[in-house]
Amino acid sequence: MLAPAVKLAVDKLTMRYPNGHTALRDFNVSVQTGEMIVVLGSNGSGKSTLMKCVVGLNRPTAGSVEIAGRDLAALSGKALRQARLPLALISQNANLVRRRSVLANVCCGALGRHRTLATAMGRLPRDEIEPARACLDEVGLLHLAGQRAGTLSGGQAQRVAVARALAQRPDVLLADEPVASLDPEAADEVMRLLRRLATEEGLAVVCVLHQPELAARYADRLVGLRRGQLEFDRPASEVSSQQIARLYVDETC
Repeated sequence: MLAPAVKLAVDKLTMRYPNGHTALRDFNVSVQTGEMIVVLGSNGSGKSTLMKCVVGLNRPTAGSVEIAGRDLAALSGKALRQARLPLALISQNANLVRRRSVLANVCCGALGRHRTLATAMGRLPRDEIEPARACLDEVGLLHLAGQRAGTLSGGQAQRVAVARALAQRPDVLLADEPVASLDPEAADEVMRLLRRLATEEGLAVVCVLHQPELAARYADRLVGLRRGQLEFDRPASEVSSQQIARLYVDETC
């Protein structure tokens, strides 16, 4: 049996800002097909910088971010936009267009493949409507396709955001604190969905969380970041509560 393919490989990633602050130092992580990892760490540990470097919003000082054999850290402009098509991002806020329908919001996930004057003016690509409906069905919200996005609950909106990400047809799904603003029941619902997308759909899922208990429940691996450096990268069942607690200790106190 062949080993699962590595979908995302971050190697020796370093990010030093112009003010001299080093947010990441020699950070390494890889994620395989069907695997879900959760990145834990306190505020200022480098989690947000990591996500920005992976999606190409920050150009790292050193190191590489490889997807489908291409180093995103070495690209810019059109080449970067093309190379990151296999990558989808879900943010803390769903960022839906409230006045548009749920289906229209999901179709927006496909616009990276349809850069035309018509789509720039807000028209949806006809051949993406049925795939978008399938993405909504995937997250259990097809029955809300025609509803205005502004009428959704927080949990529903975040699931629509997941469907919009799926419409990109990604290999790698990034989720940056996707349940931070949700109640416990809705948070569990979103995490179960991400877990299923990894297990059943074969996506490589990278999730940043502030809830260690949710991380331990749903992740294959836990990655600990502390002061910009890798503290641990181990199967979730092998990470102790003491190791997690150490991530949140301020040694300057």
